[in-house]
Amino acid sequence: MSRRRTLGPTKKIALLVSAAAVAGGGAFVMASTSNASPPTTRSAAESTACLGLATALGNNEKFIADQRANPDAQSEARIANREAVIEEIKRKQEASGCTVGESAQDSQAAQPSQPAQGGEQAGGEQAGGGQDAAGGAEASQPAESAPAEDAGGGAAASGQQVCNGSTVTLSGEGGAPAASSNQFPVGTQLKVTNLDNNKSTTVEVTSVSGSCALLNNAAFEQVREPGKFLIRRALIEKVG
Repeated sequence: MSRRRTLGPTKKIALLVSAAAVAGGGAFVMASTSNASPPTTRSAAESTACLGLATALGNNEKFIADQRANPDAQSEARIANREAVIEEIKRKQEASGCTVGESAQDSQAAQPSQPAQGGEQAGGEQAGGGQDAAGGAEASQPAESAPAEDAGGGAAASGQQVCNGSTVTLSGEGGAPAASSNQFPVGTQLKVTNLDNNKSTTVEVTSVSGSCALLNNAAFEQVREPGKFLIRRALIEKVG
């Protein structure tokens, strides 16, 4: 005759407590998962990288608007190209944790004093290069010696500083290092120097844009600081 095993009151209570603890833990995990906050995104005002991408997107949108307002035989192709560039910029915004689709026009920020001639910059100008990493404004005044011809960049002589006061960002276009501009004709040679790291690149204007000087992806990589998509302190010279 077999014996039936029975659990005593103490063991029954222990099992019930364990089961309740397991159930409660599962519920806590589910609640924590469901209440988890979505990843936060940064705006152009909060990040220099996001500001650069927003400026690039805004410049391309302005270019498209200008082409639609004053179309020519090539406008349709140019607009299609820039719309593809805008989608690429939006992908960069998402990958960088920025607000996707945020747009900002070229800020024309004030720049520090720069030499009248387009030659080498004094070493002291680079010493404070990291000051605007968070997007702060520089205390220096715009160059008083900037030539008056800057406003009509195409008329500037070779070796002359141009686009005074302009920030520089990427156009989002691929290909070999090149620039685009709304002031210089195709074929113009521009030298762009990032005063925050003293890196320079000389590129040819190959297309029209909505800003004085935009660098394509390859050219921008040659002068950029890691993690940034905007050059606040730039020296731009017409060299050919």
